[in-house]
Amino acid sequence: MSFKRRVAGAQRQGRDVSWWGRLFGERRDAALPLYNAVVTQGRAEHWYVAGGVPDTVDGRFDMIAAVLTMVLLRLEAEPDAAALQAHLTERFVDDMDGQLRQMGIGDIVVGKHIGKMMSMLGGRLGAYRDGLAAGDLTPALVRNLYRGATPAPAAVAHVADALTAMHVALATAPLDRLTAGELA
Repeated sequence: MSFKRRVAGAQRQGRDVSWWGRLFGERRDAALPLYNAVVTQGRAEHWYVAGGVPDTVDGRFDMIAAVLTMVLLRLEAEPDAAALQAHLTERFVDDMDGQLRQMGIGDIVVGKHIGKMMSMLGGRLGAYRDGLAAGDLTPALVRNLYRGATPAPAAVAHVADALTAMHVALATAPLDRLTAGELA
């Protein structure tokens, strides 16, 4: 079967196949259930109501990035999860690219925005990893989730407690359940 026919068949079946993945025969759709679970969890109402996260485009990005960070930190601990980590991150980039384009950001600057978002995600990985190790996510959350605004103590405590509980639950979750999109 020709390359074009395989790609067309994959697209008809709803599989998202990047050019790099097509080259090596990889399928990124394996990360789709997990990514969908991350987005669903990041959009949960309690973050915005009890957690006081701003219900804005930036606030939703920050919350999805926080949940994604907890999942990526879990996958770091799994020796066989490098491909899943990469595909999950690619899903995030593709989603953010699409969101930017829907907001009217043009081709010329969308790459700069994506680069900035990836830098922000990388910074959060380090900050949340350090906060979890220190047993206090509050400084990292104030800087990254609330973007320096002073949240109500109960709100930041809610988010810190929920993300810490998620991190603990993810630590014992089997990789196959995570891949299936089961975060808790």
